[in-house]
Amino acid sequence: MIVQWRKSSHSGGVDDDACVELGRLAQGVGVRDSKNPTGGHLSLTADQFAALVAGIKQRPYGL
Repeated sequence: MIVQWRKSSHSGGVDDDACVELGRLAQGVGVRDSKNPTGGHLSLTADQFAALVAGIKQRPYGL
């Protein structure tokens, strides 16, 4: 399966150190560093990804 990665709309320019990309995997969602696309990725199930997003939304910005 070829994964098509999509860069976060919140990722900035070349000096942004928090760039992420998401890709749909056969078993869920892949998350990787857009500045190091060959460095591997984190594989999450759909439920794990939903929990990650919910947890991030509960935190104050920048933490």
